[in-house]
Amino acid sequence: MNTKPYLSQAEVQTILAAARKEAQQNSWAVTIAVVDDGGHLLGLERLDNANTISAYIAPEKARTAALGKRESKVYEDVINNGRVSFLSVPVLQATLEGGVPVLVNGQCVGAVGVSGVQSNQDAQIANAGIAALGL
Repeated sequence: MNTKPYLSQAEVQTILAAARKEAQQNSWAVTIAVVDDGGHLLGLERLDNANTISAYIAPEKARTAALGKRESKVYEDVINNGRVSFLSVPVLQATLEGGVPVLVNGQCVGAVGVSGVQSNQDAQIANAGIAALGL
């Protein structure tokens, strides 16, 4: 039988803590979401003063990155480069930058999604969370 790595709750908490630290160091009010490889929510943290809609968008960015096994920015770029029909793809609700997959030996084990500031800053926070795992 095949086995695969997965994100434990300890790792989810490590990601959330490091992402929170990155956001707070920059005075960014965001929501941070961590999902498994199927896009199912494992952890969510909405920082003080984060916009309420960010609590919906962050998990969707994470889900998009996990299911696609690539950063959600890839889909944003596809759409911005003229392939607007991509908007009709089912399931992927947040094709905006800020969703980053967690890869272990090339295998996607989950993703982090952040919403609340500029998209490149959202991605910066997500990457800081993932970097704390030391992969």
